[in-house]
Amino acid sequence: MSILRDYAADVSQPTLPLSGVPETSRYDEVVSGDGSLRAPWQALADLALALTREELSRVSGEISRFLADDGVSYVRPGSGAEPWQLDPIPLVIDAPAWARLDLGLAQRTELLNAIAVDLYGEQSLLREGIIPSAIVLGHSGFVRAIAGSRTRDRHPLLLAGADLGRDAAGEWHVLADRVQAPSGLGFAAENRRVISQVLPDLFQESSLHRIDPFLSALRSALLSSAPEGVEDPRVVILSPGTHSETSFDQAFLATALGFPLVQGSDLVGHEGGVWMKPARWPGRRPTDRVDVIVRRVDAEWCDPLEMRGDSRLGVAGLSEAVRRGRVRLVNGLGTGVLENPGLVPFLADACEHLLGEHLRLPSVPTVWCGDPDGLRDVRARLIAGDPNLLLRTIDEPRKAFAALSPDELLARLDAAPHRFVGQKLLSLSQTPVWRQGERALAAPVNLRAFTLRYGSAYRPMLGGLATVRDHPDAMPWTKDVWVLKSDLADADQNLVEIAPEPAARTVPALAPRALSDMFWTGRYAERAEDILRLSLAAQTLLDQPGTHASGRVDESARVLLAVMSRLAGRRSSDPEAEFRDILLDAQRAGTAAYAVRRLREVMEGVRDQLSGDTWRVFSNIERATRALRLAPHPHRSAESAGRMLAAMLSLYGITANMIRDTGWHMIEAGRSLERGLQLIHLLSGLAEQRDPRDERAVLDGVLLSAESVVTYRRRYRGSARAADVLDLLLLDDGNPRSLAFALARVREHLAAMPASTGSTRAERLLDHLESDVAELDVAELGRVGGGRRDALQETLDDIAARLELLATAVDEQHFASGPPPVPLSALSLVELMEARA
Repeated sequence: MSILRDYAADVSQPTLPLSGVPETSRYDEVVSGDGSLRAPWQALADLALALTREELSRVSGEISRFLADDGVSYVRPGSGAEPWQLDPIPLVIDAPAWARLDLGLAQRTELLNAIAVDLYGEQSLLREGIIPSAIVLGHSGFVRAIAGSRTRDRHPLLLAGADLGRDAAGEWHVLADRVQAPSGLGFAAENRRVISQVLPDLFQESSLHRIDPFLSALRSALLSSAPEGVEDPRVVILSPGTHSETSFDQAFLATALGFPLVQGSDLVGHEGGVWMKPARWPGRRPTDRVDVIVRRVDAEWCDPLEMRGDSRLGVAGLSEAVRRGRVRLVNGLGTGVLENPGLVPFLADACEHLLGEHLRLPSVPTVWCGDPDGLRDVRARLIAGDPNLLLRTIDEPRKAFAALSPDELLARLDAAPHRFVGQKLLSLSQTPVWRQGERALAAPVNLRAFTLRYGSAYRPMLGGLATVRDHPDAMPWTKDVWVLKSDLADADQNLVEIAPEPAARTVPALAPRALSDMFWTGRYAERAEDILRLSLAAQTLLDQPGTHASGRVDESARVLLAVMSRLAGRRSSDPEAEFRDILLDAQRAGTAAYAVRRLREVMEGVRDQLSGDTWRVFSNIERATRALRLAPHPHRSAESAGRMLAAMLSLYGITANMIRDTGWHMIEAGRSLERGLQLIHLLSGLAEQRDPRDERAVLDGVLLSAESVVTYRRRYRGSARAADVLDLLLLDDGNPRSLAFALARVREHLAAMPASTGSTRAERLLDHLESDVAELDVAELGRVGGGRRDALQETLDDIAARLELLATAVDEQHFASGPPPVPLSALSLVELMEARA
């Protein structure tokens, strides 16, 4: 059966119950009042009506796989990262309907920009009483540090967002303005990418506006927004970090636009400007100045000197750089005051005053309680228990008072009425949502639209991000938004031509924090790979014929299990239980699961530097671990470990295609250094004396774990001997699995780093270690005395300690960027006097 036919039949009934929402009349986005499809869907009728339950089930599964492969997640406060949810049925809007919305969005963004300029400049709106001063000056988003600046930005809003909803009559209303750091554009682009792949026929036949030209226009606008006189501007995207709710959205934009994703610790205020912080700051002067910052950090956290002193997300001195006109912020500091719902009742008058126009796009009906009449109205509705009333403050989340009783709300309201507004809860339009059931269910939907100042005008994006929630605290389900063209010949996004960009090739510098993440990417990748190889080799040896029947663990398997215990400790005497724990316990240091978890965490910090294919590694690993958790049979450990290893090995191919910049060199340096360390731990299993038969078995097990069995057979004849194995794995610089080869690669990659001089401590330590390794006497190391190879163990312990020392030196030379910022209030009087001297 056709899903849309069933849905149309359902919504044509007298009432349609919606979970948690009172029975009210709602505008339906797909079906008109007479039960026919609305105009946008009529253009897609043949293909849309062909969508069956089986088809949507298949599409929904593909969507989940695509999103997992791309590593798309949404970090809910208090819940951690959760998979992004995308509904397969798009929200479709035709050209005539969008044209009216387009005019309203452009005007509204221009109005908000003009209000921001006025509030931080002439303040005519406050002086003439068009907007009560209590609404502005009492709002936490009003930044006094930039008020009255002589170098005011005339266009503080470059990119704005607005949350929209239709009322029962089908008219659009603005539910909230998102102008301080509007998020969602990256999610919208990802939704479009996925839907275009899972519904290719419907997508190609729809004649809808593509999103890519809007992103190109955004890139051009950002480059053009640099301070005057800057010929080759450097643009960065300032993120709160990987724990931000919208970290994927930020990283997607950084990748799509080609700008570095940075954190506050990556930047430094210096000489009135903002610069990329160099390694070993403040001993080294910065050389890479930043001209434009796309901030995703709220204003109060942006500058610990002039705003919140406890902030670790911003840059000390950023406000001064803005006042001097040395750096452009997108959007400008202080634009958070525009998200103030207290402004809503006064926008129409402000529009007349500043633009000389009538306000085209209405907001949700709002009453400011600072007005006596408004206060009486809201109090009466609150006492009467009006279900359509939302009481909120002018600068706190909507759900801040969700747990308070009416009496408690009245007490708060009466104590500070100027800080409250009462808003009408609109009966939002509904749209079909597919939830793997028999039918599509109706659910209320809102739309986040985006508007960009491109050239000399504000241009709304034709499309957006639609969101459906079962209740306010639920994980959002999203929809792709299709705006249909009025004519096939229409240019996408109505952008006929994008302004040309500077032709010069640039090589953006990576911050020390990013280089550190790259270094640890290599280390954790190698660590995960090596423990997986070790686990597979041990399981292979345990599965030899007769092992389980005899109840005796083969000596070679025992040695590999001992190495695993050295790396990760031991939780169980049962090898099979240990193998499962090594693969599944992500909290146990030393396990493969732990290494994979930490690998993903550090890679999230440099997502903008990595290929989108990277995240398929983790989705494949997650599928393998999920299968292992569901399987009670022991043999599944080896199978899952093999699948996880295959996924890790695919990371080689991904990094092999990276540009050979400092980030790539750090990944490879970390990988090679870790390979040397893991090899040393493996070779420690040869320190004991054994009878000849067990000795050969142990040597074979070590070669198997080191992926050097074939190489050994080609290089040496006869059965394995300790001296020959040590020669191959320690000294053979032609063997990629040898220590000598790993050290040579570390030297090569460190030499390519800008902070390397050939005589840094890290390079000196490495040179000394290489020389000592080259002089090792493997015959002497392989000789047994007193039942042990004590010389071998002492040598391996020494090399391991020196490799750790080398890693520390690399950190100090290339990643250290000075002490962390400390609030002045935390310093002693003596320290304060020294800081001010």
